Amino acid sequence: MDEETQSLVLHSEITMRLVEGITVNCSTHDRTIHPNAKDIAVTNCTMSLFGFDLLQDTDIKLSWGQRYGLIGPNGCGKSTLMHMLGRRMIPMPKSIDSFHVTSEVEASDKSALTSVMEVDVERRALEAEADEVGELLDDPEFGDAYAERLNAIYERLEELEADTAEMRAAAILHGLGFDRDMQNKATKDFSGGWRMRIALARALFLQPSLLLLDEPTNHLDYPAVVWLTDYLNRWEKTVIVVSHDREFLNDVTTDVIHVDNKKLVYYRGNFDAFEESRAERRRHQLKAIESQEARRKHMQAFVDRFRYNAKRASLAQSRLKALARMESLDEVIDDPTWAFSFPDPGPLARPVLAVSDVSFGYTPEKTLFTGVEFGVDTDSRIAILGPNGAGKSTLLNLLLGNLNATSGHVTRNGRLRTAVFTQHHVAQLDLHRSPVEHMLHKFGPSAKRDAVRSHLGKFGISGDLALQKMGTLSGGQKSRVAFAQITWTKPHLVCLDEPTNHLDLDTIDALIVALGAFNGGVVIVSHDQHFVSSVADEIWYVADGKVTRFEGTLAEYKKSLLDAVAAAEARR
Repeated sequence: MDEETQSLVLHSEITMRLVEGITVNCSTHDRTIHPNAKDIAVTNCTMSLFGFDLLQDTDIKLSWGQRYGLIGPNGCGKSTLMHMLGRRMIPMPKSIDSFHVTSEVEASDKSALTSVMEVDVERRALEAEADEVGELLDDPEFGDAYAERLNAIYERLEELEADTAEMRAAAILHGLGFDRDMQNKATKDFSGGWRMRIALARALFLQPSLLLLDEPTNHLDYPAVVWLTDYLNRWEKTVIVVSHDREFLNDVTTDVIHVDNKKLVYYRGNFDAFEESRAERRRHQLKAIESQEARRKHMQAFVDRFRYNAKRASLAQSRLKALARMESLDEVIDDPTWAFSFPDPGPLARPVLAVSDVSFGYTPEKTLFTGVEFGVDTDSRIAILGPNGAGKSTLLNLLLGNLNATSGHVTRNGRLRTAVFTQHHVAQLDLHRSPVEHMLHKFGPSAKRDAVRSHLGKFGISGDLALQKMGTLSGGQKSRVAFAQITWTKPHLVCLDEPTNHLDLDTIDALIVALGAFNGGVVIVSHDQHFVSSVADEIWYVADGKVTRFEGTLAEYKKSLLDAVAAAEARR
């Protein structure tokens, strides 16, 4: 079992335990909901996980045909809310069917294409019934009734577009990166990440009334993210997306639901519009609080001055009652801020790293790429893009010296220190140790406790947090421990392989700022559009056995992919 699959299996087990701990109470009852309604409206909802309230007395409002981005800090209850909706733990119209992508498809002998098509249980049942009824049409007594039933079946199959089912399933798989051979390959022969793509394809193929996607881009490469963005923009039903990819949220969502202080707050527009609206709302809240406080002080001063004045005692008493009736406005709570600080590696003479006419293949029969030429310096900001399986991570390992080129040369400055971040580093953290204990164990006697605590503090792991068992930390906090680990040696070159997975939006922004201030080179592999466009000024594309510099911006590269999607759609 590969590391990615092991991680997904663990995630699935955690999910099952999480679902068992969810309890929900609300004011709305099933009997008050019209069975054919398309909107979802639930009032005064409280959602708890193992007795801890994640939402308190809040309303759930989902309008038909809207695409919602569900956002909030890690641990606020986004995934729990998605599980609650997917399992219909709140009153919903009976006409609404939901589909929540929670785990990869089962590894079996079924092909990817078959696995996708089988998710449509109604279509399969109708097709089987049509075969059975068709054989009974000659029945002398009930033939007319069977014919009538068969016509009804065919009408429903036409509504379900059954005759195009295989073509639609194949088109979705193709958009998610499966060529024809891969579509016919058994699911047991795919990694966990690819089986997650099949699970996503099943959800898109089924077209549920309420589609629930939790971090759908985590296992996608950039071309697949662009395709999914285009596909969801044509989605005519209701969808809720949890994503750390700001650009994806901007491109896909029509509305934002913000989990804020155990309430669901609704905003019209995409993520950028949400940030503007929320900032404006907070300004108004602060002004209202300041105004109320000024009135309160003025009234209290009047009371203090005239409470014992016979002529004005009644006025003072009425002001005192008004003060008692004055409701306190909700406090404006500042969002927590995280700051990273990568250590200064010191100067390093050029050339730092040069790749000259490099070819590589794991076997002589299968060459991943040939004729690779490029260089990396301490001021480089390079993004490596391309489809999964093309060799992006392999190219990183060649740069780092973990693999040797089949031909050509990779030349490194003899004093070059490098570091690499992957999700593998997060998975290998010892959850029974604290961050401080982990660092001391990892780096031995040369690591001093005070220096370790100071270094962890640069990544927001300070105070009691540095002494807690890592099993109690959030995914984002564990990632920051991993960043602290890889930068302990003060690397001149940092290579980041999908670093934004499992980070929340604020932590990603902090990472962007830290990389911008870093005095070393940066090479990233990422599907996160906002992260790539904010960090990289150079794009290298890996595909079809070549590594090619893209002469343009990420926006231009994205447009070229969208043009390719449109051309493929036109050919069908």
